[in-house]
Amino acid sequence: MMTVEPGTGTYGDALAEGRALYPEIRIGRPGRARTYRPTIAAMRILRARWDVDLQGAENVAPGAGLFIANHLSAADPVVVVISSWWRITALTKVEAFERRGAFFFRLMGQIPLRRGDEACTEWAMGMASRTLADGGKVALYPEGTRSPDPTKLHRLHKRVLVPMLQTNPDVSAYAITTTYTRRPWRRMHVQVRISPRLELDSRTMTPDALTAIVRDALLKLGGQTYVDVYARDAQRNRPPGPVR
Repeated sequence: MMTVEPGTGTYGDALAEGRALYPEIRIGRPGRARTYRPTIAAMRILRARWDVDLQGAENVAPGAGLFIANHLSAADPVVVVISSWWRITALTKVEAFERRGAFFFRLMGQIPLRRGDEACTEWAMGMASRTLADGGKVALYPEGTRSPDPTKLHRLHKRVLVPMLQTNPDVSAYAITTTYTRRPWRRMHVQVRISPRLELDSRTMTPDALTAIVRDALLKLGGQTYVDVYARDAQRNRPPGPVR
């Protein structure tokens, strides 16, 4: 099991380590971007396109929190922050920092994660734990990849989810689900639901038990059907669409 030590060294030390791990990209200031608030303020213009119904915000205590969410769209964290003004830092696949629009993830202070790389995963979780220690909120998307079917919740990866819960046992964790409904000639309806604090005891529960509680909370909250297949595998095995 990987260990995460957010108190080791300064933020500057951690930032230098991240830049050494990702010399080919600009990573910004994960968890502490000074541009976060202005960016959210500018993004609130998106409410002209989205009709966001945020339910359960009253369940979220002030200060540090872990949001464990389903994953249907790249907009998932955006619809939450433009409605709540919470500062949410998400672990984000490093490919997003390599594409057009990468500046957005730097402006938001998101944490790059190169999947399958031990050192990069360790660093990303350390930065996330540091963000929690600062009193911030961190979003995890344990499906790993956007679901190819919005009605399905896919098998949750434990690699990041479980160590984050175990390393931060006193931080409140919440399930959060987002669903999108397209309506002809009207704004897209987006429903965001946040659970009460999850009853987790990462000091005594097994990884399987922790994951099961999170999975069941997501299913109850979002009304999806569980599929015991990773989302990435489901995408690979999806039959090709019609030729247009």
